[in-house]
Amino acid sequence: MACGTIGEVKRIYSKLQVFSQCKNWLSSNFPEAELLEVGSTTEAAQIAKKESNAAAIAHAEVAELYGLNPLYSNIEDSPNNVTRFYVLSKSFSSPSGKDKTAIMCYIKNQVGALYDILRPFKKYAVNLTSIESLPSRRKAWDYSFYIELEGHVQDENIKKALEKVSRVCLELKVLGSFPRGNQFS
Repeated sequence: MACGTIGEVKRIYSKLQVFSQCKNWLSSNFPEAELLEVGSTTEAAQIAKKESNAAAIAHAEVAELYGLNPLYSNIEDSPNNVTRFYVLSKSFSSPSGKDKTAIMCYIKNQVGALYDILRPFKKYAVNLTSIESLPSRRKAWDYSFYIELEGHVQDENIKKALEKVSRVCLELKVLGSFPRGNQFS
């Protein structure tokens, strides 16, 4: 989206993640444009609105909000690209019957630690949909695992699995339960 036309675009603003998701398209269509990272796609649109020869990569609703002209749509390199957003609250949502739960497990760096976390999920038939390891930032070589699983924190099998997992983690945080999204989440 831009205030001007396609041929006038010299600078494109967006988030780093957005640039990585449409890198091939950008290199084919705007090989000479300067790609400038900003904190949000809204900020990118605000800058594109003020600067001549500038464009932003953002959602079409943002273009409408800031009075910008959408130049292209569907520029992502993968048509299956999905961005998820969360609504945060101090309390858990009610079970919907089609939920996911997100947790963080802080563990010690020792043989079998990850296995010890995973075993209760198998025992209580809990399907894990995502696992990411992250440095704990507490102690060198200690890690935290961000895990998403199918089910709500109030489901009996989830309660039982998390109770067992809490015994092997140095710390377990239930980040929340939420209704599953569409087929991609």
